[in-house]
Amino acid sequence: MPSISSALVIGGGIAGPVTATALRLAGVDAHVVEAYPDADSGAGGSLALAANGQTALDVLGLGDAVRAIGIPIAHSRMTVGTKDLGALPSIAGVEPMRMVRRGQLQRVLHDGAVRAGATYSYGRRLVRVEGAASGVTAIFDDGGTESADVIIGADGARSTIRSIIDPAAPGPHYTGLLSFEGRADAGLSGARVPGAEADFDGMTFAFGSRAYYLYWPEPDDTIVWGANLPSKAYLSLTDARKTPNEEWLRILRATYAGDRPGERLVESTTVEGLDATGAIHIMPSVPNWHRDRLVLVGDAVHAPSNSTGQGASLAIESAIELARALRDAPDPTSAFAAYERARRPRVEAITRRGARVNSTKNPGPMAQRMMGVVMPLMMRFMDFEKTMGPEQRFRIDWEQPFPLGSR
Repeated sequence: MPSISSALVIGGGIAGPVTATALRLAGVDAHVVEAYPDADSGAGGSLALAANGQTALDVLGLGDAVRAIGIPIAHSRMTVGTKDLGALPSIAGVEPMRMVRRGQLQRVLHDGAVRAGATYSYGRRLVRVEGAASGVTAIFDDGGTESADVIIGADGARSTIRSIIDPAAPGPHYTGLLSFEGRADAGLSGARVPGAEADFDGMTFAFGSRAYYLYWPEPDDTIVWGANLPSKAYLSLTDARKTPNEEWLRILRATYAGDRPGERLVESTTVEGLDATGAIHIMPSVPNWHRDRLVLVGDAVHAPSNSTGQGASLAIESAIELARALRDAPDPTSAFAAYERARRPRVEAITRRGARVNSTKNPGPMAQRMMGVVMPLMMRFMDFEKTMGPEQRFRIDWEQPFPLGSR
């Protein structure tokens, strides 16, 4: 029987609703508070959901619903300029990664949390918290309050809860890259793009002459592409969307001019088909994951580079494991400590891997000229099975007691 009866979850993106659903499965009342005005606000472009993230959602009965809205990516390849480096090794025995529209994923997770009995409120931004021996109270910018046994910060890379737990906590590191997603139409079908093989239906990771991008086909005869645009200026999602898409398309077309098929993809994207999603972050190691009755989950405490393909999956895993710890521990302090011991080594190892890969996306002029030599060597000597096999085969056994002892 859980040692708590109620939890307040700050943030309704991905980690928030998964935490709430898992808490309900553990017998804990959960209320989610989101700063955006409704469940469909704030969504960005697509994200990758790895095999481990999909099987984690199976614990909550949500895996198949998410698979149904995702595009399976069974294979992938890499190009540098006009040179095709060929297929990347796949990991045997795991289901394919799926590309999922963030808005659709958030809707599935929200609806799952509501069905499980979690409650929501919107348009409320956390200001501060007040603690007591028996619980904790959150104070919001609308003057209202919410009290619970614990408060869980699922409030993203710019987490307010993180700064309350530790005012000296590091914030997310800006990678120097802005993220964009486009949908190319203009008569393009499947993966039939000039410069690409006509029958390739997986994902291509492409290092252009000035910037990195990737692309994959979707069933509606469009090609979705993602751009990592070098930028000295940091722009949040809100800031990036203040610039008209017409201007962003002009910048992107200049950046990918001469790249094949990057140039064609950007040229074939309309103003309506472009989505600016803001700065790409990497979260450095956070010294304190919890304090008193406050704890962090998801991007608030670990936000690896998008190069890992693991950001959403790790957030889902951590949300379920936190609920499992709260279910089995004798008190919140023990639960939080056990949760951190179990999760920190895994998420930080993956974050370090992503940081190494991400450095190749924004190289200096000299390194950029060497990409054609460096990337084939990296592919040749990297042991994909050793590096990524354990990441993707990770499984949560909900029925087993959470490991509470120190290691």
